[in-house]
Amino acid sequence: MLEELKTFMAVVEYESFTKAGEIVNLSQPSVSVHIRNLENYFGAKLITRSVKQKNIIITDSGYLLYRRSKEMLRLLETTKGELKNLSSSLKGQIKIGASFTIGEYLLPAFLGEFSKQYEDIEIELIIENTASICDKVKNLKLDFGLIEGITSSFDFYQEYFSEDYIVLMVPYEHPLTKEEFSYDKLQDLRWISREKGSGTREYLNIFLTENEIIPKSIMVLGSNYSVKEAVKNGLGVTFISNYVAKEAAQNKEVSIIELDKKYKRHFSYILPKEISLSNASEIFLQKLKRSFSVIR
Repeated sequence: MLEELKTFMAVVEYESFTKAGEIVNLSQPSVSVHIRNLENYFGAKLITRSVKQKNIIITDSGYLLYRRSKEMLRLLETTKGELKNLSSSLKGQIKIGASFTIGEYLLPAFLGEFSKQYEDIEIELIIENTASICDKVKNLKLDFGLIEGITSSFDFYQEYFSEDYIVLMVPYEHPLTKEEFSYDKLQDLRWISREKGSGTREYLNIFLTENEIIPKSIMVLGSNYSVKEAVKNGLGVTFISNYVAKEAAQNKEVSIIELDKKYKRHFSYILPKEISLSNASEIFLQKLKRSFSVIR
């Protein structure tokens, strides 16, 4: 049953009988037999294949079994480690999703220190926008996610671990840096923005709406670096994380305009509900919270 569950999980994660077979080292007919055995055992249809078998559809029963299988295998892994207890070193694998600001600016140094302390923990990091990370956590493709935006989904457990300030970033020595600031001077400018679904875009929209600013146009770019480079080269202004802006401002690539109001946001981690974390994941999150503790 354990091997059949592992085969089933691979089919769900890779959405392919062929790819799943390669991962678990089975032929496609053997994969089909494993799935059929599970369906017979549980008395439920788990996977529906199209007539031409070019794509598969996971049923609601299939997703339920996938979630429970994930939890069972994690529990088995934890129990195995507790029973062996032959080494003082913690071992395991963690698959993490992080939004761009966190993945590009907060995590590199932290991961370096963490990996030195826990050499036997393997980490796979995926950096995408907040919406994409939430979707992957919801579908159990990640152990947990680190996001900068707002999520209202009831599918997650969410906890803040750090905070950030969003600042107005303009080209270096832009006219706005040489005159008294007012929000009216932000009207009819070109704004550089991240794509929809990113936490940074979410806060830009809030800022523009709150201050009744109507952009001349919005240029959409796919990373914090490209946004910074666009501003640096005079293509427009932006509202972006201080983590992105401060180093560029220190290097005189851009300027930061002081506003009369602080725009603070939180970074948080999200976990799928009703899923037990592995020991490695728990240690990672404990270290993360201690390293980037939120001051309240």
